[in-house]
Amino acid sequence: MDQDEILLDAEERMDKAASVLHDQLAGLRTGRANPGLVDSIRVEYYGSPTPLKQLATVSVPEPQQIMIRPFDVGTLGDISKAIQASDVGLAPNSDGRVIRLNIPPLSTERRKQLVSRVKDLAEDARVAIRNIRRDANKHADTSLKDKLMTEDIHEATKEEIQDLTKKYEGKVNSLAEAKEKDVMES
Repeated sequence: MDQDEILLDAEERMDKAASVLHDQLAGLRTGRANPGLVDSIRVEYYGSPTPLKQLATVSVPEPQQIMIRPFDVGTLGDISKAIQASDVGLAPNSDGRVIRLNIPPLSTERRKQLVSRVKDLAEDARVAIRNIRRDANKHADTSLKDKLMTEDIHEATKEEIQDLTKKYEGKVNSLAEAKEKDVMES
């Protein structure tokens, strides 16, 4: 692989790791209602697991409530079952047309658990980024050994890989800090 291929591959993979963290953090419950809480829920619909957002509109009419309005009222029971089976920890209230999820305020103990979970997720993302750095450095070393790049280009490539690593670790850190602040203040 040449320098551009190595750097492009590393950057794409690091960006993907940061995006995965972003999505995971969106699904963590804070004291406020957020449609991201139910994004990961899959509903058994005609025998196949279907994402909730393909079966219903999800809105936040009040700061402490999520409202789910199915496109087909017949799926109401299936959506309720999927919410109860999920790890969201919310009880669905159905009036026959919509499902309402009331978000209770978080206790201090629960907030600390959530902050701990945020830190774990952020560390997993940082480890993934460092593994990508290791793979990219191996590709650079192999390219040097196979005489596909000069020593100067090899060193420059490794520096750029390190710069990418710092950039994406910083992104992960800022995402985690923002979520921790959100959890503790809400």
